[in-house]
Amino acid sequence: MRQDFGIYVHWPFCAAKCPYCDFNSHVRAKIEEDSWVDGILRELEYTAALQGEDRPVVSTIFFGGGTPSLMSGRAVGRIVETIRRLWRTTNDIEITLESNPASADAERFADYRAAGVNRLSLGVQALNDTDLKMLGRLHNVEEAKRALGLAQKNFGRISLDLIYARPEQTIAAWRNELKDALAFGTEHLSLYQLTIEPATPFATLHRTGKLVIPDEDRAAALYETTQELTEAAGSPAYEISNHARPGAEARHNLLYWRYGSYAGVGPGAHGRLDLNGRRFATATERLPERWRERVLRDGHGLTEKSEITDADAAREHLLMNLRLSEGLDLATYRARWGTAPDVVRIAPLAEEGLITLSHDCLTATPRGRLVLNSVIAALAD
Repeated sequence: MRQDFGIYVHWPFCAAKCPYCDFNSHVRAKIEEDSWVDGILRELEYTAALQGEDRPVVSTIFFGGGTPSLMSGRAVGRIVETIRRLWRTTNDIEITLESNPASADAERFADYRAAGVNRLSLGVQALNDTDLKMLGRLHNVEEAKRALGLAQKNFGRISLDLIYARPEQTIAAWRNELKDALAFGTEHLSLYQLTIEPATPFATLHRTGKLVIPDEDRAAALYETTQELTEAAGSPAYEISNHARPGAEARHNLLYWRYGSYAGVGPGAHGRLDLNGRRFATATERLPERWRERVLRDGHGLTEKSEITDADAAREHLLMNLRLSEGLDLATYRARWGTAPDVVRIAPLAEEGLITLSHDCLTATPRGRLVLNSVIAALAD
C-alpha cells in the first residue's frame, strides 16, 4: 500500500534577519534565482532516484524559509512541475507557500496561484506597529492588512502567523489583538509563544536584561487566553501552536506530527525518508553557498543520511504525535513499532491531569501540553 509523502522546499533568503529568528535564513545583496532553483531541482532528482521506481505519492508541498515570497512565480512553478514529473501527486495536493507581508504583491500572488500554490501562510507576527518594529519586521500593520486582502483574493486557504508572550504584553492587549486577528476570518492561525533562541540578537539582549519576556505564569495565562478565544471562534487548537476550523488543518504539518515520511530539499532542510523498509534522517548543508557547491559536485547537498533505530523512531513518533489534540492511537503505534508506553508510566501522569487514556488513545491535556517535554520524558525513558 502506498503511503502519502510530503516535500519541504527551503528558500533560505530574507530581505532582513529578524532578531528572534534562529531559522536557516540569510541576507544576500543579490540572488541569482535560476542557479538556486537549479540546485533544488537536482536535489529533487537525487531524492527520487533514492526512492526508486515504487515512489510514494506526494500529497503536500511546503515552501518555507527564509522568505519564499521573494521567489518569482516562475521559480515556484519550475519546482512544482519537477515534483509532478518525478512523483505521482494526489488530486487534492496541498501546496503551501510562506509569505512575508513586506514582499506581498498582487502580480506575484497571481503568479504563485498559476504555479499551483493553493495555500498561503502569511507571517504577520503582530498587529501593532511598535511590536512589529521590535520584532524586526519590515512591514507595518496597514501593510499586513493589505497583504492579507491580496491573499484572500488569490487563495482559498490562508494561514495567519502571530507571535505572543512578547515583552510587556498584557493579557488584555493580547486578547484584543487576537480578537482582531480572528475577525479576519482566515481558516487557520499559527500562534507561537516568543522563545529566546541561542545565538540570536534577542538572546544577547535577554542575557543582559535589556529584553524581558513574560514569566512562566504570565506565559501560561496568555496560552490559556489563546485557547479560550480560538475555541470560541470555532478554530480550536489541533496542535500546541496551531488552530483551525475543522477540516482546515495544515496537511503538511499533520504529516510531520503523525510521523509520516517527507523529503527536505534546499539549504538546511531536514527530512525523514523511508527507504527499503528502513527510516533515515536527512539534513542538508546550511550555508547556501556551500550547499550549492555540494549540489554541483555531488547532485545533492546532504550532510546527513543516517538510519534511525526503531527505538529512536518510536520516541520521535511519540514526541510528535502527542502535540496533536487527536492524541496517539496506541494500537497503530504498537503495530508500527512493536512497543507502547507502559501503563505504569501512564498512570501517574494521568493522576496529575497531564494525559488521558481512553479507548486506547493517549492524549496530552491542555495542562500536559504546557510541559510536554517532561511528559514525553516520563513516558519514554
